[in-house]
Parts: sequence; structure tokens; C-alpha cells
Amino acid sequence: MQEVVLRGRGDFAEWRDAARALLMGEVEPDKVSWLCADRTDGGLFASASSVLPSPRPGARPPTVPAPFFHLAEAVICHSDPRRFSLLYRLLWRLAGDRALLGMRTDVDVVAAHRLAKSVRRDCHKMTAFVRFKEMPLAPGEAGRRRFVAWFEPDHFIVARTAPFFQRRFTDMDWLIASPKGSASWDGATLRATDEGAEKPDLSDDTDDLWRTYYASIFNPARLKVKMMTTEMPKKYWKNLAEADLIPGLIASAEARVIEMAAQAPTMPPAFHHRLRRAEEPAPVVAGETLEAVRQEASTCTLCPLHCKATQTVFGEGPERASVMLVGEQPGDEEDVARRPFVGPAGRLLNGVLEETGIDRRAIYLTNAVKHFKYEPRGRRRIHQRPNAGEVQKCRWWLTKEIDLVQPRLIVAMGATAVTALTGETSALGDMRGERMLEDGRRLFVTVHPSYLLRLPDEDRRAQEMERFRRDFRAISERMAVLSAAG
Repeated sequence: MQEVVLRGRGDFAEWRDAARALLMGEVEPDKVSWLCADRTDGGLFASASSVLPSPRPGARPPTVPAPFFHLAEAVICHSDPRRFSLLYRLLWRLAGDRALLGMRTDVDVVAAHRLAKSVRRDCHKMTAFVRFKEMPLAPGEAGRRRFVAWFEPDHFIVARTAPFFQRRFTDMDWLIASPKGSASWDGATLRATDEGAEKPDLSDDTDDLWRTYYASIFNPARLKVKMMTTEMPKKYWKNLAEADLIPGLIASAEARVIEMAAQAPTMPPAFHHRLRRAEEPAPVVAGETLEAVRQEASTCTLCPLHCKATQTVFGEGPERASVMLVGEQPGDEEDVARRPFVGPAGRLLNGVLEETGIDRRAIYLTNAVKHFKYEPRGRRRIHQRPNAGEVQKCRWWLTKEIDLVQPRLIVAMGATAVTALTGETSALGDMRGERMLEDGRRLFVTVHPSYLLRLPDEDRRAQEMERFRRDFRAISERMAVLSAAG
């Protein structure tokens, strides 16, 4: 029987070198006895060493699939002493079956993945429950702030998890001590050792702050003890100051829920109330005019878009119009001119209106959003689509325009206009055409002229352009019907 003695504290290279020698010596798995010699406990094999076999003549270094290395690096960190023989058995079998790891019903494969999953969970718990305490510098001592933490893992994962803390806390010096190894970072070098450490006294005044914080966020109405102990196992409680409160909070949860239910409802804070009011479209008051609303909108600050735009671009057209055209938002030229649809998309629209016999001066033109949203690129300002929150905020002004102009037909050009008018976010192709709104007005959905300008394929652009003309011929016919009906 070939005996192999390892320290067995998560060092993958230690096992790999031994396994390679055994494999090249053609030592079968059932003829290997894997032993752990932990120098920290003075056990039976504390001073033992391994005499590995010599390679057989002509033996070549083994090659294995990359997934095996990832699996083995995790499994070797487990504390189960059988992990060494399990991995060597898999390594031996892989020489004859390269697809072995894909057989998820194989006993050895299942066992290895179970150990790897346990290691990954232990790593996750370490990232969640390590709590650093600051160590004060000596009087007159200069340097970076220093922190110490204590953690008690189930497996040898400190070296494996240390890079996470180095990336997260690179601006401070720290030490993580544990019974299964330690790791430290000094701003330049990440060091890890498998030597166990004694638990330091890390209690300080911040423990009371943690207790106060935890007690204030504990919600008895949502208490699920089983779920809580799954995510925060009791073995970690002894190193968390606020865990002292958990038994009492659980015991009093039912009484606190009853007390909460008996309390009268409270009004939301004034700030929230103002936000809520800002989202609700304002009704038109008696005597209000379109010009007065235009002047009010010129100082609009309901959303952040006003910070970068040159000015508010309000709608234009008759005080009363039977048709209202609603686009997305002003573009670069509209932002400068303070008029809607005067840029490239507007010029395309003007041509179609003239072709279909629609007088632009007889209709009201506006946008769902009144400020130009863009991304600067050098000296150019590139259009950006407004988000749902910005569209929602600007509904304040669009609603006032509709109430004052009183159109009987509204033409929504583009998906943003449709969302602003109906709240729907379906594909534009599914909504294209005429329909009835809840308030009795007719809505005609078509594409925005800028969509036609962006089409790269000439044939496709010609087809979509002709479809756009058909839409406006239908709109022109509807306008004639509305005019005849008075």
C-alpha cells in the first residue's frame, strides 16, 4: 500500500504533485492511502513524509480536461479527509474516459460536485460575515488605516477567498485570521498562510452601533426563522455583536406585529407627498390659456433634462385644433430654435404634410418630452431616447396641452409618444393605425420621421416612406370627415 502524507490545508499544488507522481508510476487508486499531517496539532503523522514512486519507463505527464482543474481546486479546500482519494480516483478514471465529468449520475462525480458546492457556499459566507475592526495607530505613527477580522470557516477557504477582499478593500491594510489559515494585504502584496490563528479580542464601541442598527431594521411582520437561519447560520452568531438580540427579537415578534396592526395609519412624509403630486397631471383651471402654460413650462424643473438642454421646446399651433401631432422630444435644431419639428425630421414631415394636403398651420405640433436629451460627442450632440421616468414627468405638460387645444384626433409618432398618451409599451407595429382612446378621442399611431432617416437600406427606406405617406393620407381623410362633421 502506497502511503501519501499531505498537510491537507487547501493547497492544490501539494495534492497535484503527489497525484501526478502516482499516476506516472501507475499506482491504482485502491492501492493508495492518503493521510493528513497537520503540523499545528501534533498528531500521529505530524512528522511523516511521503516517498512517492518513480515514473514508469516511457510514462508521460498526464493531461486532463480543464473542468477537472476547476473542480479539483475547489474540492481540495474541503475539510473531508476522503477528498484526496476521491480526486485521485477521478483523475485515474479520466485517463480512460475523457467525458467522465459530464456523467452527472456517476457516484464519484456527484460526490466531487457536492464537496465543491459546500466549499463555494463557505466562500460566500466568508464574504458575507467577515467584519473588520479598525486597529488604532500608535501615537505619532503614520501610515494607512489598519483593520483586523476573525472568521471561522468550515473548510480551508481563506487563501481562495482572499482575492475578493483585496479587490474590495484595496485602499486599506487588513488581516483576516481564522483557525484554518490567515490572509493579509498591505497595499502592495496579498499574503496567505495555512497556519491557524487564535481568536483575538475584537470587541469595541461599534458593537453597540451594530445592535442599534439591527434592532431598528428588524421587521417582525416578515420574520421567517427557518429562512433566516439558512442565510445566517447560528454558528456565525457568536462573532456578530447584534446576534445577541436575535432570540429576544424572535420571541417578541408576534406581540410586536399585533402592536403594529393596532396603530393608526400615518401620513407619508411631506417630501413624498410633493413627489406624488409632481407625477400627477395637473387639470386645467378656469381661464388658463395655452400661452400662460407655455410660459410656465419655460421654467420647468420636473426632471433633470432641463439641466443640459438649452430651453424648453413647447408645442405650437392654433389655440383650438382638431388634430394634434405628438412626437418624442426636440432635437438639436429644435433645442436651439425653441420650435418643434424644424430639424431634419421636421423637414421630412413638412414634405409629407404638403404631399397629403395637410396644412401644418392648421394642426398643433408638440412632443411627449419638452427638453432635448443628448450625449455630447466632441462638438456634436447625439440624441438619446428619454426614459420612462422622464416621459412620466412630462405628461404634466402634454395633458395640459391636450385639455387646452381639445383635439379630436391625436397622431402619435413613435413609441415614446404612444407610451406618453396611453401608458402602453407594446411594439409599435402592433399598434400602428387608428383606434379610440378612453376619453373618446381618436388616436392614430405611426412611426416618427427620424426613424425613416435612420434606415440604412435605400429600398427599405423607400418602402417605409411610402407607408408613412399612406398613414398621412388616411389622417388627411379623417381630418376632412371631422371638418364636415363640425
